[in-house]
Amino acid sequence: MSRFKLALSLLLTLAAFALLIGLGTWQMQRLAWKEALLSEIDARRSQPPESVDEVAADLRTGRDVDYKAMSATGRFQHSKERHFLATRDGQPGFYVFTPLQLADGHFLFVNRGFVPADNKDPASRKAGLVEGEQTITGLARMKLVAKPSSLVPENDPTHNIFYWKDLDAMTASTGLDGQAVLPFFLDAGPAPVPGGLPIGGVTQIDLPNNHLQYALTWYGLAVVLAVIAGLSFLRRKG
Repeated sequence: MSRFKLALSLLLTLAAFALLIGLGTWQMQRLAWKEALLSEIDARRSQPPESVDEVAADLRTGRDVDYKAMSATGRFQHSKERHFLATRDGQPGFYVFTPLQLADGHFLFVNRGFVPADNKDPASRKAGLVEGEQTITGLARMKLVAKPSSLVPENDPTHNIFYWKDLDAMTASTGLDGQAVLPFFLDAGPAPVPGGLPIGGVTQIDLPNNHLQYALTWYGLAVVLAVIAGLSFLRRKG
């Protein structure tokens, strides 16, 4: 092999090695970020519940309120409940999002929990349509600014079926004044409901944390490359 080809081969090997090490290091940085985020979420959930006003104030200052423990008191507007397609333990159904009218006239959409597909109609679960003032404790959830993926179907407000949590579309389909609806949700906790439906406590914290595995893969490939390059060099010398 000419010196030029040997130098080019060495240069490409070093570039590939540096790239693999860089990718592994980037995944380690992502691992530290993800672990810090999960720790922060755990801290938010374990704190005493904040009031609606406190959560709203945090949001106005740009703070992330996702998964923050909170409570709200008001009256459910059951005639305006919206249905988000979901499953629970493999059973198809819906999450029931119901506007809670607060004392100051604002509305907060509450994810009351899961109902089987056969119980989409509120008339089939009348006991759960609680009346009067209610205090709901759960977790605050941020409003989505866009559809999470192009693979997610478009919402169908006409048939009251939502495939992603579009708060603006939910609000518009109920006829509520958008200015009166708070820009976040409340996922109700697992407190029992008369009649058993909806089933609360459905919040899913699904933040995959495979960064260490990815980092070890990249570092492992870098080691393999280094071994192969070293053996090749030794064979040429021999």
